[in-house]
Formats: sequence, C-alpha cells, structure tokens
Amino acid sequence: MAQTRSRSRSNQMLLFARNFLKHPVMLGSVIPSSRFLIHHILRQIDWKRARVIVEYGPGVGTITRHLLRRMAPDAKMIVLEMNGEFVDFLRSTNQDPRLHVYHRSAADVQEVLAELGLSNADYIISGIPFSTMPDEVRTSVLEATRAALLPDGSFLVYQFSRAVFPHLKRIFGRIRQEFEPLNILPAHLFYCTP
Repeated sequence: MAQTRSRSRSNQMLLFARNFLKHPVMLGSVIPSSRFLIHHILRQIDWKRARVIVEYGPGVGTITRHLLRRMAPDAKMIVLEMNGEFVDFLRSTNQDPRLHVYHRSAADVQEVLAELGLSNADYIISGIPFSTMPDEVRTSVLEATRAALLPDGSFLVYQFSRAVFPHLKRIFGRIRQEFEPLNILPAHLFYCTP
C-alpha cells in the first residue's frame, strides 16, 4: 500500500514537472503546493456550509484531494483545468462522485455551474498565474468568478507575487491578504468576497 502511494506520488511529480517544462507560464511553479499552503487555504473554508466548491487549475489535484477529504457527503467539487494531460490524470485517479472535472477555462465557470444545475459557488479556489494572462482574459475570469459566487462566498487566491492585487481590488468588495513562506515559491494569499 505504501509502495503504491509512493509510486502514485512519483507519477504526479513527474507529470507536474514535465508539464511545467512544456508550459511554465501556465503553471507558475515546478513543484505542487506545500502542505503549509494547503492548510492555509483550507482554514478559510466553513465546512458546515460549503456545498459547492470550484477549483481553477488543479493540476495533479494536490489541493483537490484535501478538499474532497473534508467536504460534506452532499457537497460538489468542480475543477476547471486547461491542460488535457492533467484532466486525464484527474479523471483516472479520482473516482469520488462529488468531483466533476472539466477541460474548460476558468472564464466558463458560470456555464459549467449551470450545466450541473447549480447557480452559484460557496468557494472558488485558484492558483492560476493571473500575472501572466492577457488583460482581457484576466478580467473575464475575475468578473465571471465574482458573478459565480454567492453574496457571502469567497474567492481564495494564491500567487507567487502581489501583481494580481490591483486587479482583484477592481472586481471584489473586500480582500484580506496573507503570506505563506513555507512553499516553493513563497505564496501571497488573497481572500476576496463580492
């Protein structure tokens, strides 16, 4: 069992590293998120009320797995991933019926929610590198995110620079900032509400 888990972890790391080398601008980091960063993000979620959680750019599902472990049995987890290899990996390694994997852009979040018969999300989590996106794409994603959130929902963002802050400030009503040094690279966290 431990050997299988170790092999699975090695496969995840190799897939992540290979895709970083192919698409460094899309991933932003050669190593998946640290347990410290994941813990920082998960602390922001009110698990009693979280019924719809969306994750943008889950990669190999490092954060996704932690979310699924804590989510209520009747909750739904929707992940939007642009990388086809990651989509295939997520679909083949996660059989949880609460997980819905889409090979779509984060800008399509409202359409994806509607396809599942959902109107809004409680939480949207994102580590996609906003600073490398064209302005119109970044604005489209951020506006769609705000519209997809419940009024008391939260957009939980982690980035390796503060460059996204002015863009978030333009779209969201309230933003709280934190920092997680124990990650490669150290991460800036932004917790935004509509």
